[in-house]
Amino acid sequence: MRIKRLAAIAAVAVLAFGAAACGSDSDTPATPSGESPLVAKAKAGQLKFGVKADQPGLGLQTGGAYEGFDVEIAKIIAKGLGGDPAKNTYVTTVSNNREPFIQSGQVDVVVATYTINDDRKKKVNFAGPYFTAGQDLLVPTASTITGPEGLDGKKVCSVTGSTPAKRIKEKFPKVQLQEFDAYSKCVEALGNGTVDAVTTDDIILAGYAAQANYAGKFKVVGKPFSSEPYGIGLKLEDKAGCTKINEILKASVTDGSYKAAWDNTLGKSGTPAPTLDVSKLTNCPA
Repeated sequence: MRIKRLAAIAAVAVLAFGAAACGSDSDTPATPSGESPLVAKAKAGQLKFGVKADQPGLGLQTGGAYEGFDVEIAKIIAKGLGGDPAKNTYVTTVSNNREPFIQSGQVDVVVATYTINDDRKKKVNFAGPYFTAGQDLLVPTASTITGPEGLDGKKVCSVTGSTPAKRIKEKFPKVQLQEFDAYSKCVEALGNGTVDAVTTDDIILAGYAAQANYAGKFKVVGKPFSSEPYGIGLKLEDKAGCTKINEILKASVTDGSYKAAWDNTLGKSGTPAPTLDVSKLTNCPA
């Protein structure tokens, strides 16, 4: 009986070891001391990027594919981390869920017109900025609205949890603010006359105005009233990852991949590629 008992114990131990070994194959790759976990994930083809799905020229989903400037930046990051950009997984994010998605691990990195501000920096880490936009207004072509000073009493649409929506509430309290979870819904509301204007960053609005189904119907006012530095979000504790991404952004200027990313997306509108000021890539915590 004792021999049978020992044999049974040994068998259980072997099974437990085997199960542990099998489990380790599917776990996140081990991270060497001092290195960002993003590096191992990139090399294993496991990087998950949060991007927008409804912003033409920046992050747009067509079928199962994503395209736009932010998506191209994600590819540059994956390659710089040692991975194959073709193996990236893209997850649709909206303005109100970017921090929760990073914190919970639903995504590893967010590249989604993500303005760096002090409130967000308490929850996530930011590399960048890789682009600076300005808040503006999208209005019907015949509209007489010429800037934010003409918005009192008007119905203006923006996205819940976004910096533009917050600014309208704080700076222009007489505006009737309508909030949705996506800018595409705001643009639809503008098209059917439910609202008088849509507000977000100028480059996002330009992308909508340039869409074939809206051609000639809308215009960007062209009077930006903010500065919106777009950052690349990742977990708050991942200083190494933040520093590495900034290094990748610097390299993208030198090797021309940053300009190519713009030219192949937003550049098609005729807007020349911006100059990335690498001296401002300083958002990683000390």
